[in-house]
Amino acid sequence: MNTDPISDYLTRMRNAIRANHKVVEIPTSKTKREITKILFEKGYILNYKFVDDVHPGMIKIALKYHPTSKLSAITELKRVSRPGLRKYVGVDEMPSVMNGLGIAIVSTSHGMMTDKEARNQKVGGEVLCYIS
Repeated sequence: MNTDPISDYLTRMRNAIRANHKVVEIPTSKTKREITKILFEKGYILNYKFVDDVHPGMIKIALKYHPTSKLSAITELKRVSRPGLRKYVGVDEMPSVMNGLGIAIVSTSHGMMTDKEARNQKVGGEVLCYIS
């Protein structure tokens, strides 16, 4: 039993990137689906597919690399809020990752969104992770 599924998600992504895998498979959950959609919208991953016909359901994520240098679009994945120490911020304390070049994924009362979207909607929430 995994006690922190988001940390497991980020670790699987990190390990796949370090091993230069094209695709990574991760067990699904509602939170992981939302994080995957945000990563796709912001251009950090190439594509994704939700596979629900197996138990447990899986998310297949096609990782994005530069065509010539083979560097990943994701350079760092960092877990912020964790089960033992939650990190909540208001709209005025919203973090900026790499001076706006990265994103922070925030769980708000309006759903999952990036730090920029949360600032625009003037909502705070739990900072789940930093992606750059």
